[in-house]
Amino acid sequence: MARVRVMGAGIIGLAVADELLRRGHQVEVVDPSPGSGASYAAAGMLSPVGELWYGEEALHALGHEAAELWPDYAARLGVALQRGSVLAGADAGDMAQIDRRLKLAGSHHEQAVALERAELLEREPGLGRVLGGAWLPDDHSVDPRAVVAALRNRVRVADTAQTIEPEVTVWATGTQLPEPYSALVRGVRGEILRLRLPTADLPRHTVRAWVHGEQVYVVPRAGGEVVVGATQEEHDAPPVVSAEAVWRLLDTARRLLPALDRAIFVEATARDRPGTADNLPLVGPTHEPGVLLAAGHFRHGVLLAPLTARLIAEQIETGGVEPAVDPRRMAARVKQGAGR
Repeated sequence: MARVRVMGAGIIGLAVADELLRRGHQVEVVDPSPGSGASYAAAGMLSPVGELWYGEEALHALGHEAAELWPDYAARLGVALQRGSVLAGADAGDMAQIDRRLKLAGSHHEQAVALERAELLEREPGLGRVLGGAWLPDDHSVDPRAVVAALRNRVRVADTAQTIEPEVTVWATGTQLPEPYSALVRGVRGEILRLRLPTADLPRHTVRAWVHGEQVYVVPRAGGEVVVGATQEEHDAPPVVSAEAVWRLLDTARRLLPALDRAIFVEATARDRPGTADNLPLVGPTHEPGVLLAAGHFRHGVLLAPLTARLIAEQIETGGVEPAVDPRRMAARVKQGAGR
């Protein structure tokens, strides 16, 4: 049994703490504002196929492995899993984007089924003027706020460190890593909207689309909420919601799903996603004995949460490291941070 302090109580930190507690370790979680960062804003898409892109084979392999954990993980936490996603395109250029995804999925032996317009509308009757799309049966979604709430029922979180003298400290603080590790992550602002619709008007699945070149996704929730997202912007300022982003997301989403014209506006949120230089997370040991990182998950924090928890637990118990996400691959950046 190890004494572990987890710094950060977003979905990553809470998942790590929960896994360690299940394995019998002594755990203290420290966060003055648990669940209020990127986890609060996230749409919760579990999309290893929808997010697949060229040159990101290692990330895809991690995402695929994590996605396979989610059905059992969601059942254990008692949260709903929305199964399956559709891709949709409004014009020929949009369909070219979908064709690229289909080819990539095939090259990675993932399930992705091309749909003609009539087939797409059979799956999602509420779609507007679309040419066609695809069905991704293994891309699901979950409500991150529900996941955080379920984990907080299992994990005690303190405002400040107080109860143990840790043998291991795990930093799961998103974009706010301590020195000398702060240079390993950067804030990438994402703005996201929440609307409310009559249940009959909700899309049946998560819908990811290109609408005349604009990307958008719409994720339904039980009870009538839909999540519309998301922007992505490199910046140095605190994350704030802009009028331009709200207009662009709403305009694109309502072209995709005309029923959104009747939706009630609930919330607009901006948070920083923790990006890394190679778009891979930082999960595992540092050059400091007893200091581990669980950070830098960028767009994939919800998807990778149960896998990250398992990797951190295995590092503590056996010393095992997943090479693709080993933070020590960024040693040069750590030295630069230490030299500032």
